[in-house]
Amino acid sequence: MDSKQRFFYLTAILFVGVFGVILGTKFEEINKNLKEKKEAARQQKEKERISKISEVVLPKDGFTLPISWGDLGPKLMSIGVIDKGKFEEAMGLTDDEKKILNQGGDIALKIDMANSHFVVNMLWALGLAQKSIVYEEGPLGQEYKKEQGNFASTGGWTLAKKQAINYLGKYKIISLSEDQEGRVAEIAKNVYRPCCGNPTWFPDCNHGMAALAAIELMVAKDIPDEEIYKNILKLNSFWFPDTYLTTAYYFEKQGVSWDKVDAKQVLSAEFSSGKGSSDIAKKVGPIPGAPSGGSCGS
Repeated sequence: MDSKQRFFYLTAILFVGVFGVILGTKFEEINKNLKEKKEAARQQKEKERISKISEVVLPKDGFTLPISWGDLGPKLMSIGVIDKGKFEEAMGLTDDEKKILNQGGDIALKIDMANSHFVVNMLWALGLAQKSIVYEEGPLGQEYKKEQGNFASTGGWTLAKKQAINYLGKYKIISLSEDQEGRVAEIAKNVYRPCCGNPTWFPDCNHGMAALAAIELMVAKDIPDEEIYKNILKLNSFWFPDTYLTTAYYFEKQGVSWDKVDAKQVLSAEFSSGKGSSDIAKKVGPIPGAPSGGSCGS
């Protein structure tokens, strides 16, 4: 091979090498772009899935429960567990909420993102004052009887005329038979909330007492247990939106849509206690755009 042939040969090898490097780099770039597009499409699909789940778990129009406020507002103010001035100042009430508090009437109990704070506080006051088997046979009436005033649900209620402990379980605002009290007890033992590790049977926080009041109102109307669990789940969902959007996402991944879940199961310690909900959140991971809320006292 003469020098001229050797030159062309080496040039060809160099050209092929350079072309290979360029082609390889281009291929990597194309492959990277394809992966990025695929990931973007996957994320968009997940966002759409989450949006659809959110519409079911936290509908814009909220939920209407099969109970009404009646004259609960005026009654709670008359006994002093709600001090009108303190309550209105703390809550910043809408005109509709002022009507519920001051006049009452056959107004359905409805919950949505805008009024969830009002609902939890009204029910908290009712749950605190209502005479209940929970305060007689449950932990607050037994092992923690001497510390009754030291919990978030009691010491944390500052919107009464006197200290909250003065109202605990003192008034029969809701009329319940002995059998109905038994139903309240059994349901309360199965209803947890994500801010605590205790069931409603031990309502040591505001959400626990609010859930207890809702259970009592529904039992008084002889609403079936299955429906009561479904309605408590609706309340919990707006009190703890991030938790239940995550839980619904978890069930969706298991092939169970939110409208088909067993509400009693979801409200159990496995899913709705502080530990249970935390375990589910770890399994699911971050949910883009999930709302937050639901600490004790809020």
